[in-house]
Amino acid sequence: MSSGTENADTMDDSGSDSGGGHCSTADSDGEVAEEIAIISFGRKMDTAEEIKAEIGDRYESIDIIEYHGDVFEEHWGEYDCFIGLMASGIAMRKTAHLLDDKWEDPAICVVDEELTWAIPITGGHHGANQVAQDLATMGAVPAMTTASEAAGKQGVESRAKAMDTHVVNGDSTVKTNLAVLDENLGPVARLDGPKAVLVGDDVTVLKRNKGDGVVLGTGSVSGASKEAFLAAWEAALEQTDYDVDDVEFVGTATRKEDEEGLLEAAQELDLGVVAFDKETLLEHEGPTPSKSKELIGWPGVSEASAIAGGAEQELVLEKISYENEVTVAIGR
Repeated sequence: MSSGTENADTMDDSGSDSGGGHCSTADSDGEVAEEIAIISFGRKMDTAEEIKAEIGDRYESIDIIEYHGDVFEEHWGEYDCFIGLMASGIAMRKTAHLLDDKWEDPAICVVDEELTWAIPITGGHHGANQVAQDLATMGAVPAMTTASEAAGKQGVESRAKAMDTHVVNGDSTVKTNLAVLDENLGPVARLDGPKAVLVGDDVTVLKRNKGDGVVLGTGSVSGASKEAFLAAWEAALEQTDYDVDDVEFVGTATRKEDEEGLLEAAQELDLGVVAFDKETLLEHEGPTPSKSKELIGWPGVSEASAIAGGAEQELVLEKISYENEVTVAIGR
């Protein structure tokens, strides 16, 4: 999977659901695919094995199933996403009669034997785009046609994935993704409970996937390497009782959201990146003094983003520095 970047000032904390990003979860939009089936003709099995070997560690499971006329119908509902190693027309004809509900149907992404094109044909926001992006690491061109991605914008489902949350009320994304296209959506707003909230059909509600996860708040010098970020995060987590599986996302500042090393490190660990604006970070300033506030008016990024992103908005680990390149704090 590829990591997303969300420019947020706050975010929702309405509960927890350890399987919330999974297609089989009742109240999830299923934007994260975890259980994959590669449907392949017998003569293409070598390519299927190559795909499994390359991207298999990014998913909970990947099975290879040999194609026959009723293969999709036989396994419908067992997997989050099918990778069809075949012509798109075959996959479309064999699954059209099975499609019922965009929020419940498995995603389908087809790819040719030469790994030239990876084409999501159903469930783009529910796993197929994600799979296409992973196949891109093998040289395939991801041909995504969902409106927000085609326009180079981050749709609501992609924002949810970056923040390790899932969409509760899926139908709302029709209107909120239109707002994304029009650049009218704005940042995700956070609501802390216990509280009851009444929303309309143009409000998308995000729910955290982890109830007790942590956030890696991260700052850096410009041009810090991927290796520096990875080493800094590892060093910070080693000082706590948490490991990378407990991390919800990486928090940083909007002025750091395009750091190539940061994005590459997050992608390697399959973590989303959430960028907080200056105002939000000032509201959640940490205890460790930072020269950046005197110089440019920004608080220390690592502690402030760790606090702003955490469900409880408290620090687990105050800022540590790695090789004078990367700073890390951990919040929950």
